[in-house]
Amino acid sequence: MLRGFYTAASGMISQQRQQEALANNIANANTPGYKADQTSLRAFPELLLKEMGSQKRLPTTQGELQFPIQTPIGSINTGVYVQETIPNFNQGDIRETGITTDIALVGGTMPDETGSLFFTVQNEAGVVRYTRNGNFTIDGQGFLVTNQGYYVLDDAGNPIETNGMEFEVSSEGILRTPEQAVQLGISYTADVNGMVKEGNDLFAGEAGQVPAGAEFSIHQGYLEQSNVDTMQTMTDMMNAYRMFETNQRVLKAYDESMGKAVSEIGRIG
Repeated sequence: MLRGFYTAASGMISQQRQQEALANNIANANTPGYKADQTSLRAFPELLLKEMGSQKRLPTTQGELQFPIQTPIGSINTGVYVQETIPNFNQGDIRETGITTDIALVGGTMPDETGSLFFTVQNEAGVVRYTRNGNFTIDGQGFLVTNQGYYVLDDAGNPIETNGMEFEVSSEGILRTPEQAVQLGISYTADVNGMVKEGNDLFAGEAGQVPAGAEFSIHQGYLEQSNVDTMQTMTDMMNAYRMFETNQRVLKAYDESMGKAVSEIGRIG
């Protein structure tokens, strides 16, 4: 009986966490470069049930001993849990904004099946991080920064200074002002599944220089949109809510059965 409590409760907790991930995707449906989170559900290890049957008698030097016979009945699953949350790194749609500080990174052929490209930025702690959100701007000191104020880095790992001047970005990622020309810091990772979300559209992980086999193009005045499918996400949210309600009803049924066992079956006289 208690197994039913734990199984239904684990189902409710898993659906709640899945609902939270889906709600976060919906909330960021209009965030440029946002990558939707996908939850992975996994069942707990199955248990083998055995029936305790009649006694088996075995002769020994000290007399006859009795042993219970265990007859296998079958396996039972003891619940489910959210194993991990993995971002979906599929390319989002490209939208024209006409704003010169908006830059979209469009990836083409990658040498690795799970490879992807990122803009290289520096967070408030001075640590290198990666992003797909090209919604950049110019700060008061003339540096190219993200919408959170993080420095956008060049290929040498230095903040890009525009001195407040107009600039152009080529399809190869070369940013030109009347005074200089620098290469945008584009980083490549061979396995995007190793990248971890940190918030504020940043990712942490292992990334390096773009290999020879990777193809990409830079589009100034464009933004990569979120890759959240809002219609599918709303459908998944409704399914998760229905599954939560189903487990809730199962838990209530077990609770009523336990109540009867205590108040009626266990009554003496």
